[in-house]
Amino acid sequence: MPGVEYWYGIRDALAARDIQVITATVPPSGSIEARAQKLSEDIERKAGGREVNIIAGLDSRYMISQLKPPNVIVKSLTTISTPHRGSVFADYMFKSIGMTNIPKLYRALEFFGFETGAFEQLTQEYMTNSFNPRTPDLEGVKYYSYGALLRPTLTSVFRKSHQIVDSIEGPNDGLVSVASSKWGTYRGTLDNVSHLDLINWTNRLRWYFWELTGHKRNFNAIAFYLGISDMLAKEGL
Repeated sequence: MPGVEYWYGIRDALAARDIQVITATVPPSGSIEARAQKLSEDIERKAGGREVNIIAGLDSRYMISQLKPPNVIVKSLTTISTPHRGSVFADYMFKSIGMTNIPKLYRALEFFGFETGAFEQLTQEYMTNSFNPRTPDLEGVKYYSYGALLRPTLTSVFRKSHQIVDSIEGPNDGLVSVASSKWGTYRGTLDNVSHLDLINWTNRLRWYFWELTGHKRNFNAIAFYLGISDMLAKEGL
């Protein structure tokens, strides 16, 4: 599982069920490949030759496919609202804002907890023509995925981005479409959940600002991740 801040409360809930959880810290700024390398090192050091089920995103797909950390047996990868085929919104931002203003965009995204290092790699062209062809699924690893759709309020900060993605790709969580989220065995679509709901924020100031814009916490992230652990257990993983 990625950085600890994103998984506040989830690790304890899993531990209460006697599930051993490994959290890996990856650099917020860096390419998919650089982040995957750090993830690989952390998992190799902490897993100690044991079997692991990973809940993460593109960094883990690359790690499993290309880096294959020694002494680690990856049984499954579950991704959640991950832009496997890129994001229309990423395309839009690069075209409309321009490269000179991208640093300002990054600062805004980082305020909300987004990791921006790989943002340039999330265009549809890059994912379709570069990343996916050279990152095939690894035989023996089971791949699961979830998507999410949002119905933004008039004051939601996701209203514009949702419209952009919806006009081209259809239902989305404000940044990533359901279509782009599908990889491997698709386990379903989370209803009226934003991209930020999925990471279980810990920063109360951020949540205060977020709620001022009309967004409410109607998603129980801890229950969702416990559900994933149940699913993996039923699959014999």
